[in-house]
Amino acid sequence: MRVSDEGIGISGDELDQVFDKFYQSSGSRTQSGGTGLGLAICREIIDLHHGRIWAENNAGKGTSILFEVPRQLPLRD
Repeated sequence: MRVSDEGIGISGDELDQVFDKFYQSSGSRTQSGGTGLGLAICREIIDLHHGRIWAENNAGKGTSILFEVPRQLPLRD
C-alpha cells in the first residue's frame, strides 16, 4: 500500500526518524501542530501484523508512506 502527498516532503536523513514517537519532521514542526504519534502508531500496528512500513521522497515534492503486511501470519511454534 502506498499513501502519497504533494507537500513539502521529508528530508532524506529524517525518513526513518518520522516513525519515532513524538518526532516531527523539521519541515513541519512549526506548521502541523501535531504530536508526532501518528506514524509511530502505524508502525506498531504494522509490526504486530508482521509487516514493514517505510517512507520515500517523491520526485519533485511530497512524500510517500508505504507498508506491506503478509497475507498469512507466520505459524506459531
